[in-house]
Amino acid sequence: MSTGWIAAFYMGHNWMALKYSEQAQAEVFEGKPYALIPAAGAPTLSATSVDGGWQVSGRATWGSGIMHADWVMAAGIDDTGAPRQFLLPVEDVTVDDVWHMSGMAGTGSNDFIIEEAFVPDYRTIAAAEFFGGNTAGSQLHENPFYQMPVLPFIWCETMAVFSGALRGALTAYDESVSKRVTTHGRAVLKDQQHSHVNLGEAHTSTLIAESLVQEQLRLTAPLIAGGDADIELRAELKARAGFIVEHCRSSINRMAHAAGTSNFRTDAPLQRFFRDTNVLATHAFWDWSVCREQIGRVKLGLEPNNPLL
Repeated sequence: MSTGWIAAFYMGHNWMALKYSEQAQAEVFEGKPYALIPAAGAPTLSATSVDGGWQVSGRATWGSGIMHADWVMAAGIDDTGAPRQFLLPVEDVTVDDVWHMSGMAGTGSNDFIIEEAFVPDYRTIAAAEFFGGNTAGSQLHENPFYQMPVLPFIWCETMAVFSGALRGALTAYDESVSKRVTTHGRAVLKDQQHSHVNLGEAHTSTLIAESLVQEQLRLTAPLIAGGDADIELRAELKARAGFIVEHCRSSINRMAHAAGTSNFRTDAPLQRFFRDTNVLATHAFWDWSVCREQIGRVKLGLEPNNPLL
């Protein structure tokens, strides 16, 4: 999952870089077809307007991919009180090794620190414009894909990490059931009815997850040509993403519970999927409680009360 997560985000962050100005894009992609760009989305930095740009300082958290980065994207609050996105070369940041986690350990999602770095105007963009999707930079490209809103894109970009983890956990669980003999009762698991039921549920859950991911893509695709989404569609897409994550997490948890203690050895694949999924499921983008609350509020005609929509 760590590899899938970094690969998905690195690809997606190249897409996001094309929302910046033409000059910024030219710098990022000079001499190469892609860049390695972590993006810390929480606006934890402070930015002061100076001649020709901004002076930026602070600590950016959850920097997935920072250990191999060329550039970084980070967010902060400017001196007008507005959130803003910043694009900086990795040489302008210092990595702080704080990523000591029980799951998703391989992402190296360390903090990075910025100390009074100058960011020229052409490498910043107002957060509202950035997340809305249609920017001066994105309009440089004929493909409307680059103009779609950011969060619906992210919910598509990352869902296959979860369904892929569920598929991987199922493979490990399949193998365990086919070989396991209980320690005390000496029961052959593959001959037990409850094993057939549990394995059947695991296979069905995996098929459902993969279908849900395809449906997420199908429902999001019209935004490529149509631009921004109304609030009800955004709430639905967020809720669907949250449901996919919760479905994959709970399905893996049931497999881990049924697979036996030997599957919690550190070299057992199933326990890695168990740990990684439970950690990644807590990400703010698809917090299950928030997802349900937002679509509930929208359906009742109330305004959302969470910014990640």
